[in-house]
Amino acid sequence: MIQSHSRISKAVIPAAGLGTRFLPATKATPKEMLPVVDKPAIQYVVEEAAAAGLDDVLMVTGRNKRPLEDHFDRNYELESALNRKGDAARLAKVQESSDLATMHYVRQGDPKGLGHAVLCAAPHVGDEPFAVLLGDDLIDPRDPLLQRMIEVQEQHGGSVVALMEVAPEQIHLYGSAAVETTTDSDVVRVSGLVEKPDPADAPSNYAIIGRYVLDPAVFGILRKTEPGRGGEIQLTDALQQLAADEKIGGPVHGVVFKGRRYDTGDRGDYLRAIVRLACERDDLGPDFRTWLRRYVTEEMQQP
Repeated sequence: MIQSHSRISKAVIPAAGLGTRFLPATKATPKEMLPVVDKPAIQYVVEEAAAAGLDDVLMVTGRNKRPLEDHFDRNYELESALNRKGDAARLAKVQESSDLATMHYVRQGDPKGLGHAVLCAAPHVGDEPFAVLLGDDLIDPRDPLLQRMIEVQEQHGGSVVALMEVAPEQIHLYGSAAVETTTDSDVVRVSGLVEKPDPADAPSNYAIIGRYVLDPAVFGILRKTEPGRGGEIQLTDALQQLAADEKIGGPVHGVVFKGRRYDTGDRGDYLRAIVRLACERDDLGPDFRTWLRRYVTEEMQQP
């Protein structure tokens, strides 16, 4: 059994999607740059990687994604203007994004799916275990999911996926995992995975959410993986092969997450994420919650 126990330092963030569910807002603006309160969604993801000790971040981008690179770069003109005004608070916010991690970028030339996007990271990652963070899932920093996944990978080797139990009628929106219990209450052994199954065919209600810690053996499988559901190269299909034969790259485990997750990939959930995060902010929450209560009360009284 091949196991990788090198300290994980690299994170891969696929960010090449077109964001069609948010048109026309994403016609000229990458969906990852849409603000969640006052920060673009992608910054929350990079902050999560950095908090878990992953200071080497590769973003897999596509056409019209240059604003992502600009956001994590220095803006000397803006910084100079804020410095002249003595606006230290805003200056710190501007500089924060460029100091989070060492950023790298590679383009996914063709939109061939998540598995292909991960494969684009192979030259940068090399023969090391690495994390993959999807930008549509924002994980509350008070619930350190990624740190726990890294701990499990360092203990068992192989790969680790994040799982969340969902309602049976929702499982068709996710990859679904067949699982076996372990001695750890929040860790399961994954014996199989299916991408977006019909509810009747789903092996469980454990859905794969957008966090992975992967053994580099996944690259060899992805190179041979044929397009699957939706005509795309699915990461789930490659993980299924790893789960079926741990001699390839070690076992596949799952960390069952019961914390706070904000889904920004759907318009309704995106709005709910903004409301929840704004309500919890010390600087915005008190006034915003007061207004929200009044608004909801008034709306409920409408005929």
